[in-house]
Amino acid sequence: MKKWWSKYISSLYLSNRWHAAVAVCVVLFVCRFFLEWLGVIPYAATGMLIIFAIADYFLLYRTNGVIAIRSHAERLSNGDDNPIHIHFENRYSIPVNLNIIDEIPHQFQKRDVNFHINLKEGEKKFLSYNLRPVKRGVYEFGLIRVYAATQIGLFKRRYNLGQPTDVPVYPSYIQMRRYQLMAINNRLSEVGVKKVRSLGHTMEFEQIKEYVIGDDYRTVNWKATARKGQLMVNNYTDEKSQQVYCVIDKGRVMKMPFEGLSLLDYAINASLVLSNVALLKQDKAGIISFAEKISSFLPANRKFSQMQSVLEVLYNQKTRYLESDFERLYILLKRRVTQRSLIVLFTNFESLSGMRRQLPYLRKIAADHLLVTVFFENTELDALLNEPAKDMKQVYTKAVAEKFASEKQQIIAELKQHGIMSILTPPKNLTVNALNKYLEIKARQLL
Repeated sequence: MKKWWSKYISSLYLSNRWHAAVAVCVVLFVCRFFLEWLGVIPYAATGMLIIFAIADYFLLYRTNGVIAIRSHAERLSNGDDNPIHIHFENRYSIPVNLNIIDEIPHQFQKRDVNFHINLKEGEKKFLSYNLRPVKRGVYEFGLIRVYAATQIGLFKRRYNLGQPTDVPVYPSYIQMRRYQLMAINNRLSEVGVKKVRSLGHTMEFEQIKEYVIGDDYRTVNWKATARKGQLMVNNYTDEKSQQVYCVIDKGRVMKMPFEGLSLLDYAINASLVLSNVALLKQDKAGIISFAEKISSFLPANRKFSQMQSVLEVLYNQKTRYLESDFERLYILLKRRVTQRSLIVLFTNFESLSGMRRQLPYLRKIAADHLLVTVFFENTELDALLNEPAKDMKQVYTKAVAEKFASEKQQIIAELKQHGIMSILTPPKNLTVNALNKYLEIKARQLL
């Protein structure tokens, strides 16, 4: 008996309609003391309420009438909108009104994932919404709380549906796939990737083909032309199997947030896209992460499973709150990366003095490899510089902002003076700018 009570009564909730009906009955009984002509009306109203309550309870509990199943990808994509779907089915023989509360992971800090839908008898519906995680890691979904009510609407029956599930949030594979499709279809220009004209051609021979208007006449193959009786040209392709390493600084300078994501996560998402495009270009992609010590080293390769290895390495990266040791990075590259490679270093130099502390090691790395340093614009400073100063305090604040902005340009100039390429970019444009630089290096045969 106790179990029956716990099972059925604990899931029963009184609706606003019930409270209103009870309030009306109470008012009628109070009024009867002063208005005798009401007679049996309060008793009739109370009797009707009891009858409707019994009928409502019977309709709700005669069967388990609601099914809800949550579906989503096996892993979520960091920084992107991830669709979450819930499938509902009404197994009652009557229409029902549903109030749904989906228990999403606590990391989102949202308590308003609340929906209302109406289902006819036997009807099925799909409900969808999006979640945008901004941190990598494991996210736990709870139960789907469904409150069902009939058209009478005196009671609500609570259903605890679904199962708690853990879902990992990986670096932005949605962004990676978007760039991958565009790279395959030669549509990267649609997302801001520039087309760079190749200077001359490489010696990587691909095939002999018929001449078409626009081909370089210097590539005419006269022997093949004589044999075929029509103009034939040699076709060349970009050099392949060049090594591309994305090196990610995990020190405290990369913890700064922008639109919810840290600079480290922007660097990780860009590294994922750049590695994938490099593999599509038949190059070898590798990953290095470091802070006060070397955290991970994935040797450059272009094997079939390399992209999955890159994804797993990037998934586990966390910010370290210490000063990054560029000397350890130089020693690792000297010992482990013996072939001249493209080193794309994602870091953040906030001041000229901070860059100069690391400059000796950057110069040593640039002596052995083609080094590209990527660091970030402070977009908050840009907004401050564009606002007019209204008082003396804002004048001083704007002067300090201009000093920091000027130092960023000095960093670029000093790196260029030592033969080191650099990219200064807003966080949201990081992926496009990194891809532009990689494709420019390939087109100009700088590696």
